[in-house]
Amino acid sequence: MKKLGFRGFGWRSPRLALAVAAVALFAGACSSSDEPSTQPGASVTAPAPKGAGNSGTGTLTVFAAASLTESFTALGKEFEAQHPGVAVKFSFAGSSGLVQQLTNGAKADVFASADQATMDKAVQGGVIDGQPTVFATNKLAIAVAPGNPKGIKSFADLNKPGLTVVTCAPQVPCGAATQKVEQSTGVTLKPKSEEQDVKQVLNKVASGDADAGLVYVTDTTSAAGKVDKVDFPEAGQAVNSYPIAAVKGGQAALAHQFEEFVLGSEGKTELAKAGFGAAQQ
Repeated sequence: MKKLGFRGFGWRSPRLALAVAAVALFAGACSSSDEPSTQPGASVTAPAPKGAGNSGTGTLTVFAAASLTESFTALGKEFEAQHPGVAVKFSFAGSSGLVQQLTNGAKADVFASADQATMDKAVQGGVIDGQPTVFATNKLAIAVAPGNPKGIKSFADLNKPGLTVVTCAPQVPCGAATQKVEQSTGVTLKPKSEEQDVKQVLNKVASGDADAGLVYVTDTTSAAGKVDKVDFPEAGQAVNSYPIAAVKGGQAALAHQFEEFVLGSEGKTELAKAGFGAAQQ
């Protein structure tokens, strides 16, 4: 009997040739499947599981009170190191101004305020996701030129004739704290200017534009060598609590991780270094 080769199947038939080619292509596709090999010794690279420190990538935007500039900048770098692929972007300003931005539609993931009253406004404005948590406290101090050439020793001394004094505006947390001290002491200040955040007050004293300014203890720490600090007992009657919260519509999982980081050991250490007090339990 004559053996049949490919010619016996009508190899020169166009339709049969196409069918054979299709079968060959299908077999090749199966052999190069995306499914991992199960043969002994085969190397399969599985996706790395997402751990607690790697729930996302991209940019985490944090709106924070100006007095948190130094401590949060340092914490941001530590957070980035522990969360590869995440970049932390900060917007530091007066807390009241930041709330206004958020209620006007500004996008952020986390908000940290310099007092509870301002955070309450953010909650009432519907821009906060979840319950804010207090992570630190702060109190006022008087910033003066190095060496304290005007001899300022008390809060009442800020009303000395010829003295140029600057404070925060009343709607800003440091300004609200100043008003509380004024009420408790009966001393009403007459500042040359009322600034929109505490760093602006600090800069006026450091530059020599003002003889004294009411700032936070932490600000005098960050500007050591540029200003001196004068403590006064009445500051204890106007201690500010700093709350932090995730912003509605932001990256919730990553935002809550940053909150936990600030509330954790790394955050407590960095904040204490800057001069913040511990959160009241």
